Parts: sequence; structure tokens; C-alpha cells
Amino acid sequence: MKTETFSAPAQRGLSASAIKWFAIACMLIDHIAWAFVPTLSAAGFALHAFGRITAPCMCFFLAEGYHYTHNVRKYLLRLGVFALLSWPCYSYFESGTLRPETGMIWTLFFSLLAILSYDRIQNTALRVLAIAGCIAATLLGDWPIFGVVFTLVFWIYRGDFKKQALGFILSALVCAAFFSQLRSMRLFAMQLCVLLALFPLALYNGRRGGETHPRLNKWAFYIFYPVHLLLLGLLEFPIS
Repeated sequence: MKTETFSAPAQRGLSASAIKWFAIACMLIDHIAWAFVPTLSAAGFALHAFGRITAPCMCFFLAEGYHYTHNVRKYLLRLGVFALLSWPCYSYFESGTLRPETGMIWTLFFSLLAILSYDRIQNTALRVLAIAGCIAATLLGDWPIFGVVFTLVFWIYRGDFKKQALGFILSALVCAAFFSQLRSMRLFAMQLCVLLALFPLALYNGRRGGETHPRLNKWAFYIFYPVHLLLLGLLEFPIS
């Protein structure tokens, strides 16, 4: 990984590792709620509000990861392999069966491809077509469409958090309207809780963190994601 020099002292703020671990905890809370708590109950709303934090944080650090990686092909391969490994786990968690529902890592894979397309395709028409293809592919994943949109916003305005935040807020409003279909103000408000992600992201100090256990921090999300989905799925839909 490349390193940068920052004017702020290293001990201030939150490292990427700290925010990712927080986001993983929020994801676990969210998935437990989907499995066992009525969605629009007071408890369900509160738990899902925390859960909305995860996806924007992962999209943010996907853009950061693309900036720092020395080998984008390996990055894509890692995401692709775990997207496929996560597919049966996510599908079983969602329905107790195997269906073409591929989960969040699938969406992150195509979000990274969208950054790559935006960054390296010079022809505007081909670039738009490639990004549209990435967006369409996420319809099989979790956080469809908006995983790519959030990631592109964070990438395009990288280095200017105010513009990142503004772009994210605008896209989050569309996201909340899309997922709630404006049929329920409570559901709209719950989806709008993605904006809570701005609080930890605003504290990001630009450092990777996790130096004590770098391999654990690198692989934690990839491994935890399918494993926790499988375990929750088995609890929700026990095999008789």
C-alpha cells in the first residue's frame, strides 16, 4: 500500500481499519434484524438505522482502495472470488433456498469496475455504456444501482470531503425514495439513515490502521461476510 503525509496528527480521528470494523458491526446488527425483528417495528427501525451505515462506508473505502492498490486486477479477483463464494450464503439467508441473489460483495465488484471504467476509458460513450453495464449487473446484488453510484461519487470527488458529502446526500435522497417507493415515510426515513455514515467518514484521518494485524484487517470483511450470512441463514431456516 502507498503512504501519504498528513498534516493532522496520526492519533486524531479514525483509521480506515477502525471505521471498517465499526461498519462490520453495523452490518451484523442489520442482518440480525432482517432475520428476527419485524422491519418497521421500533426495534427494527433502530437496528436497521445502524445497518444503513455499512454500505456507504464500504463504497467509500472501495474508492480509497482503488487509489492505493498496486494491482487492481488482484483487487478485482479477490472481490470476484468472494462474491461467488458469498452467493449461496446470501441467497440462503434471504430465502432459505438458492436463488440468483448475490449479495454486497457482488455489488462492490461491479462498483470497482465502474471506477476503473470511469478512470481509464477515454471515449465518453463507451465509458457511459460500461458504467451502465456495471449498474445493471448490480440488480442481482445487494444495494443495487446505488452501490455503484455511491462509489463513483466518493471516487470522483475524492480529496474534497465536502463535495463527497454533498454528492452522497443527493444520491442518498434518491436512494431512499427508490427503495421505499415513497409508499411509507417510515421506510423512507429508515433508508435515509445511510446519511449516518457521514459521521464516521468525517472522522477518517486518511490512515490505513490495523498495523498490528494487517492480514486480519485485510481479509476480515471478505471472510466474515459469507460466514455470518450462512450462520444466520441456518438459524433462520434450520435444515430439517
